Amino acid sequence: MSPETVPEEHRNAWISHLVPFVAWIFIMGLLGDPAGWKYAVRTYVCLALFLYLKPWTWNYPRLNPRNILPAIGVGLFVFAFWVFPQTDFFARFETAHRFYMTFGVLMPWELTPPLERVRYAPDMEGWFFALTRLGGSAFVIAIIEEFFWRGWLYRWVQKEDFLSVDPGIFERKAFWITAVMFASIHNEWFVGLLCGLVYGYYYIRTRDIWAVSIAHVVTNLVLGLYVLASGKWEFWA
Repeated sequence: MSPETVPEEHRNAWISHLVPFVAWIFIMGLLGDPAGWKYAVRTYVCLALFLYLKPWTWNYPRLNPRNILPAIGVGLFVFAFWVFPQTDFFARFETAHRFYMTFGVLMPWELTPPLERVRYAPDMEGWFFALTRLGGSAFVIAIIEEFFWRGWLYRWVQKEDFLSVDPGIFERKAFWITAVMFASIHNEWFVGLLCGLVYGYYYIRTRDIWAVSIAHVVTNLVLGLYVLASGKWEFWA
């Protein structure tokens, strides 16, 4: 489909879906190491953009209350398999653990940062920045990502006029492209791929962008609480 055949208002919808996420990536590249105040800048700037552009106003139904509990379950499930490969229990299986640490992450050396590079630890950055990291990952970027990956990219790969695409229809190419690209921005690319597949399937199954957003929020929130409680800062690297 050529751009001329896409309704003007639908082209404007691209802006509201893309800008908050692109701004997040751009600010990350501009500021570098996102610890402390840098992550706070990303969080508050992108939250302001998301609230100003209101991508949820583009032909999305309201949250179906029946999807809330399943969404929480999906989020907890994703959290479980996200951290499992780096648990002491999994480390007992030396061959599998070595294989994952060698091939399952993009930058395995960042999973064990030296003390001076620990990010967001309250005793080093303060509780304000630690809690900003928690809130930003759970309630800001998680929702921004869902509108970008599932709300826009999955449907845009199928048709340029993405708002005319029914998200409940499974399209293999778009499904895998979205999941692989989602995985590519995470250091733990293998579990990131599984995460993208689960979220993608859940969105197709429910057609509910808010339900999959809740799942993503739960994953990031519980992961953040786990990091703060256990001191496994590598998950926030």
